[in-house]
Amino acid sequence: MFNKLKYDLDKIMENDPAARNRIEVFLLYPCVHAVLWSRIAHFFYKSKMFFLARLISQLARFFTGIEIHPGAKIGKGLFIDHGMGVVIGETAEVGDNVVLYHGVTLGGTGKHKGKRHPTVGNNVLIGSGAKVLGPVKIGDNVKIGANAVVLTDIPDNCTAVGVPARIIPPRIGEKNIIDMKDYMK
Repeated sequence: MFNKLKYDLDKIMENDPAARNRIEVFLLYPCVHAVLWSRIAHFFYKSKMFFLARLISQLARFFTGIEIHPGAKIGKGLFIDHGMGVVIGETAEVGDNVVLYHGVTLGGTGKHKGKRHPTVGNNVLIGSGAKVLGPVKIGDNVKIGANAVVLTDIPDNCTAVGVPARIIPPRIGEKNIIDMKDYMK
């Protein structure tokens, strides 16, 4: 647990130029508290102690403004910058080294049972106000623009923007890892 916390703090230090030291980050960054409480709530959720899990997650939401359902699976190195209004749903899975900005929703699209929230890969950045909805898969190394609405899968190494989100071609000089003809309409 301590190694995971140290890793999380180091990732925040790496991603936030305003972060001065680990102690400041640990004490003053709401995302650290939200993720710590989320991990505790997730333990109780897996132990089928649903009321206690939800109580912990709701207390964390009250104090941080970040709502992470205790059923969500959170990888290491999650950085939620200016996290007010971030929502991560019950069946969401968030990979390692993910950056979420304020107002991001990883939500469902209906009341059906089973997997109904996104799966987010590793090294993903999701911009302010973006909504990723339904059981979609977001690949590794993906960037999702601010206020985008993602309703379909996004493959590895892509950038998606707009409402609804569409994949945009890489800028001149960037590697074109995928064949963009497959994703442009």
